[in-house]
Amino acid sequence: MSRALVVIPTYNERENLADTVARVRASVPEASVLVVDDDSPDGTGAIADELAAADAAVEVLHRTAKHGLGAAYLEAFAWALERGFDPIVQLDADGSHLPEELPRLLARLEGAASTGSSSGGPVDLVIGSRWISGGSIENWPRHRELLSRWGSAYARSVLRLDTQDATAGYRVFRADALRRIRLEDVHTRGYGFQVDMLWHAREAGLTVVEVPVTFIERIRGRSKMSPAIVLEAVVRVTGWGLRSRLGRRPQPAHSSGPVGRTRA
Repeated sequence: MSRALVVIPTYNERENLADTVARVRASVPEASVLVVDDDSPDGTGAIADELAAADAAVEVLHRTAKHGLGAAYLEAFAWALERGFDPIVQLDADGSHLPEELPRLLARLEGAASTGSSSGGPVDLVIGSRWISGGSIENWPRHRELLSRWGSAYARSVLRLDTQDATAGYRVFRADALRRIRLEDVHTRGYGFQVDMLWHAREAGLTVVEVPVTFIERIRGRSKMSPAIVLEAVVRVTGWGLRSRLGRRPQPAHSSGPVGRTRA
């Protein structure tokens, strides 16, 4: 591992951000952190600036409005690639992804054997999976679990994926893997972004493995999930599947939104 970067997108996460960043820094002290804030009205961006002022390993990318999880990650990936970071980690701010499990994901990227992996060699993308042997969830209502399992199963079927947890957001990419995906071809900005990236990874011939993790339901703050977001993802996945079977490339949904600004 060279210059690892942990990307943490935020929108109204003032109650969780400081704890999450502290746990990341304690779990992987050699890694840097990039907080990507979508102009949170609750002051999350100001808290991120305070964390950055106190720790040179923390950076902040301020975006000018809320334009979706995918847009935040795509801008962060471009920022990281320009600065030579490798590998690049996706991690939620709300505490659902345990930073204490990150060393296992990073080790697996470098080829260390891990329960739930089918190969012991180097890989391009490691996914922290809830739905393989050893993975688990805590404090989720039954309907949320069923929805998540169904979403992954639907994406696997329609897009012919072999990843059990297709919607998982805890991921570690090699920098070269992101370049091979061709991020300019990834146009999803909302909840379907994770599936979109996985589909592009498959199309690019990347080696993807899953490592079991424990997913914890947030304790503080409100989830951004809604029925409308889920419906949008289902519609998009269905469209991608149809286009794939017809041999057509995905078309842009809309622009990625305004470019953010890093902390001075």
